[in-house]
Amino acid sequence: MMLHVPGVLTPSQVAEIREALDAADWNDGRETVGAQGAQVKRNRQLPEAGPLTQRFGAVILKALEAHPLFVSAALPLRYVPPLFNRYEGGEQYGLHVDGAVRGVPGTSLRLRTDLSCTLFLADPDDYDGGELEVMDTYGAHEVKLPAGDLILYPSSSLHRVQPVTRGARVCSFFWLQSLVRDDAKRSMLFELDQAIQRLRERESEKGGDSAEVLMLTGHYHNLLRMWSEV
Repeated sequence: MMLHVPGVLTPSQVAEIREALDAADWNDGRETVGAQGAQVKRNRQLPEAGPLTQRFGAVILKALEAHPLFVSAALPLRYVPPLFNRYEGGEQYGLHVDGAVRGVPGTSLRLRTDLSCTLFLADPDDYDGGELEVMDTYGAHEVKLPAGDLILYPSSSLHRVQPVTRGARVCSFFWLQSLVRDDAKRSMLFELDQAIQRLRERESEKGGDSAEVLMLTGHYHNLLRMWSEV
């Protein structure tokens, strides 16, 4: 499942982050990938352990944990902390698949990458090219979102970033391990949860959940209990 998650960061948060990132020193992005990725990756990244990465990564994770749509879709268990990249002057990232297991910098923790996240920090009009292209069974999907919005997609997807021919594409990117490993099961839970929320909104004036909403809520939690890995 691919999902556009709007409004993860506010315009003021985006402006603060961009002001700091535009003045930062960037490293070669190939420093953080394996042999396969290094062959096709041409961009720059902030140092993984750098103060800006740590500071703004924490801001992003806090915002995500408070975003109901993101939590409903991702069911996050643990994260690889957000990183930051920049593309300009023809830089790109060719077709690749993200590694299945990643370590959390500074710890001995390793996690399975179920979902990949790209949080856009530049508006589409600020640069040409730079579309995130994700391949699935329905074909190729190009993504270029407003600053502050995030795209969530399975880490098993073949994907790439198209060359940036004008301006700068600035993003945060990271991975997470979900409570539910299977993408199809996670998608079913998301759709069920969204249906329950819409029913609750319609019934909000009645002063409590109907018997039908309670039944559906019970099914949601029982399925999550059955499928989750904690």
